[in-house]
Amino acid sequence: MSVEKVLAVMSASAKPLKAGEIAELAGLDKKVVEKAMNELKKEGKIVSPVRCAWEVKK
Repeated sequence: MSVEKVLAVMSASAKPLKAGEIAELAGLDKKVVEKAMNELKKEGKIVSPVRCAWEVKK
């Protein structure tokens, strides 16, 4: 599922990523990535240390 793929890409990154960067790295459409990120935000699995960029909650 796209949620797991988005989480895997974010986990592998050393820096916070924007939705467009995640879409490019995961090979998914940006809209799909944004939906997956919304789900991850609701679950509390990702946080935003800087505006518009997200990373996995530590």
